[in-house]
Amino acid sequence: MGHAVSANTVLWLAFALGGVFGAVGNRSHFCTMGAVADIVNMGDWSRMRMWLLAIALAILGSAALHATGQIDLGKSIYRTPNFIWLSYLVGGLCFGVGMVLASGCAGKTLIRIGGGNLKSLIVFLVLGIVAYMTIRGVLGVFRVNVLERATIHLPGGQDLPTLLGASHAACALAIGGGLLLFVFARRDFLTFDNLLGGIATGLVVVGGWYVSGHLGYLAEDPNTLQEAFIATNSGRMESFTFVAPQAYGLELLMLWSDSSRKMSFAIAGMLGVVAGSMADALLSRRFRWEGFRDIEDTANHLVGAALMGFGGVVATGCTIGQGVTGLSTLAAGSFLAFAAFIAGAVAAIKYQTWKMMREV
Repeated sequence: MGHAVSANTVLWLAFALGGVFGAVGNRSHFCTMGAVADIVNMGDWSRMRMWLLAIALAILGSAALHATGQIDLGKSIYRTPNFIWLSYLVGGLCFGVGMVLASGCAGKTLIRIGGGNLKSLIVFLVLGIVAYMTIRGVLGVFRVNVLERATIHLPGGQDLPTLLGASHAACALAIGGGLLLFVFARRDFLTFDNLLGGIATGLVVVGGWYVSGHLGYLAEDPNTLQEAFIATNSGRMESFTFVAPQAYGLELLMLWSDSSRKMSFAIAGMLGVVAGSMADALLSRRFRWEGFRDIEDTANHLVGAALMGFGGVVATGCTIGQGVTGLSTLAAGSFLAFAAFIAGAVAAIKYQTWKMMREV
């Protein structure tokens, strides 16, 4: 894997990739919550195909890096031997409900902040605080002592190739190829924005793996003599995810004078998303200040933010972190979390519709 680049290089590349995700997300209306809502409310699969296109490219691109020895997907946080099935389910359901109440997932929240949405700034603060409580605080005790007790230990790892006894390349081609066939089966999907949103998001995740897992890889850290990945919060190879980074971002701001706290790949990527989205919003003259409509709108966003902060940490990622980045490693837990995100979102959308009909 060669010598690692400097921490600053890793951070600036993470920021640049985040900038691409933010600008493209703002331009193409890439939104995982919107993808589910469009299907439930209108039967429109366009944004879901955009998300599935991102997943397909992330799977195929990551498999190519893995097959050529550029990265080792086994060194990510997703392919652990502990299959925490209850956490994936509960966290996924909570996050799915939360993103509907908060008008978008954790990634969309960052994109909206860049566009001038003050509601999303409040979501960011609440999400970050609750996520931190779930990583290290009072909710973390519940997470570890209750949810993570329900674990199936898989000594070989929880990735599908191992579980199915197939090669990684074969699994990646079958799943990624199948998704591409589904995505391109509809001609009306082939608009510039749809393709841009799906392709760029998938490639940003692959780029994240390359930066963190290849450029930022140290075979032997001179301080610990262990292998290390430069500037990651988990100490393992990382790509894009947006719940824990919001917690770590707030932690860094609050403990800035503590020299042991440093800028990380995840925080730099998150800042890049806001900057990229803001740049696109200003250039396209779509930057608009927006606040809460009424008390109910405020309450929905606060509850949604808390559910996403808790659910995203418990499920080991958000609809990008597990729903694209995790899936790109072919981890079984990512597929379970992905299904739970969608189930939670569908339930919340149907509840909102039922409530509206009752009030009419």
